[in-house]
Amino acid sequence: MTSTRSPPVMCEAERMIRAHLDKRPGDVSAMFDTVAERYDLLNDVLSLGQDRWWRRVVAKTLDARAGQRVLDLAAGTGTSSLTFTTAGANCVACDFSLGMLRVGGRRLRSAPAALPGAGVVRFAAGDALALPFADGAFDAVTISFGLRNVADPAAAMAEMLRVTRPGGKLVICEFGHLPWPWLDGLYTRYLSAALPAVARRLSPAGDAYSYLAESIRDWPAAAALTRRLTAAGWSAVRWRNLSLGVVCVHTARRPE
Repeated sequence: MTSTRSPPVMCEAERMIRAHLDKRPGDVSAMFDTVAERYDLLNDVLSLGQDRWWRRVVAKTLDARAGQRVLDLAAGTGTSSLTFTTAGANCVACDFSLGMLRVGGRRLRSAPAALPGAGVVRFAAGDALALPFADGAFDAVTISFGLRNVADPAAAMAEMLRVTRPGGKLVICEFGHLPWPWLDGLYTRYLSAALPAVARRLSPAGDAYSYLAESIRDWPAAAALTRRLTAAGWSAVRWRNLSLGVVCVHTARRPE
């Protein structure tokens, strides 16, 4: 998820797909629009099914209770959002890609009825740098695999703090780095080659995954992200590595 303050920019196909790493809002939004239909399938294949486990860990860590309000940022098609509603919490699935939101809304309308006692999911278009919600509106905020796509992560962390109630929780799930530099280097080179190659077989917009591999490579390590969260005003920041550090889950609280 990233800022949409500037209007979407139409550009040549290659620039739109790669989106470079200056994170132009229009380019990144258009990139996610192109992969929306097969995004969840690609995630499942490229992670070898581990994305399902990662979602369960995030849901358990968030521990949303009946009657609570959860904001799921960079929610995409809302696959993760549903996991937060099983105990009765209500979730706003917020994303800046209208293509993702359309796919998610269509799937939700055609899905089987929710289990008794489950909360509801509502979709909303929004900018991570200027969220359209009141101060302290949510008991918990979460973002999975989206913070690294924001044009200004520090500003997004502050904005998430603003919309979380005092004492509320933040859970961030993001790609991390392996603890051994030599192996991490091999891993990132593998991502640069394997992600686009596999994605091209499953999606006409598979080249977009070249950008995703680069964004993973350039994302800071867990300790550095912890310092950024603390600087943004969050307290009690902790992290947990999953899959040997391929993914890292950070938790934090808004001070009372």
